[in-house]
Amino acid sequence: MKKVQVVPTWSFRDSDGNQLNPQLFTLLQAIHETGKLTVATEQIGISYRHGWNLLNTWAAFFGLPLVEMQKGRGANLSALGEKLLWAEQRVVARLEPQLDSLASELNLEIHRALEGVSPLLRIHASYGYAVALLPDFCEELQLDLQYKSAEEALISLNRGNCDIAGFHLPAEGLSNGMEHDLFEAYVRHLKPRGHRIIRFITRRQGLMVKPGNPLEINGLQDLSIKSEREQPIRFINRQKDSGTRALFDELLKREGISPKQVKGYDDEEFTHSAVAAFVASGMADAGMGVEPAARQFGLDFVPLSSENYLLVCHNKALQQEAVVRLLDVIRQPEFSDAVRSLPGYSPDLCGDVVQLDTVL
Repeated sequence: MKKVQVVPTWSFRDSDGNQLNPQLFTLLQAIHETGKLTVATEQIGISYRHGWNLLNTWAAFFGLPLVEMQKGRGANLSALGEKLLWAEQRVVARLEPQLDSLASELNLEIHRALEGVSPLLRIHASYGYAVALLPDFCEELQLDLQYKSAEEALISLNRGNCDIAGFHLPAEGLSNGMEHDLFEAYVRHLKPRGHRIIRFITRRQGLMVKPGNPLEINGLQDLSIKSEREQPIRFINRQKDSGTRALFDELLKREGISPKQVKGYDDEEFTHSAVAAFVASGMADAGMGVEPAARQFGLDFVPLSSENYLLVCHNKALQQEAVVRLLDVIRQPEFSDAVRSLPGYSPDLCGDVVQLDTVL
């Protein structure tokens, strides 16, 4: 079945009504990746002449070149070209969870209008790269996947607004009984007799830093303003209700670092990829997130902690056809291979159903 995708777009417009061609961003991305205008235009399916005219038109629009071309050395984005590309990628990255949730709603309505409607499964979950794989593997389900904060997802489960909730906790905390503020925040929504945990994936979280790690950022202590650096590291944080923000706060607490010692602690982005785009744009030196986001934007990654991403449902939901089908999907080798292709992700024990006290 064909599926709806919602893709954001934006543009500059001057007082005369001249509007930036969205194709410019595709061309800038291809030049950034290939380093040659000839290869870039061929890659995106336009003529060299059209690509050249596109660059010249918008260089005149801004009054500055977007690409620097030198004979025998190919093409490189200018400072302005890089800023435009990163701005476009930040827009896409920041809106991705909301747009995916909207697309899920639209696809659900389309699916319902067709004959032979398959079982409906409502999942409310913290956004993540592995969870985002599910729509591609659950073609025999009506999958309503809505991205929410971990606590919002658990509240939705208890209110009957979803069948499965997804959240994540530090793996080391689960194994040795360490106290975590986020652990306590989530546990109050879980019912040992009424809920079951479905193991999903394990992933690494850490600091995303510039290629080559020129500032030699090797841990949280390097973020502290009290360090012996002339200039403090500029940090970009996640929003307050995210699991990643809660994990970062817990890690700071363990290291004895006050949030006030981190320059940029109060500056927020809303997805892993948006944080990565922010660092890649040069607006920050480091940000907290998962490894695939760092690799997506050509950044280096400094691992700090491993997390268990868990799914939770009511006991009775395990008998529902839709949940049975989901378990079958995530236990398949094809899904495990897709998860393993994500840097820092592991599908070990994926699909195992256990009691809460087994993992909490």
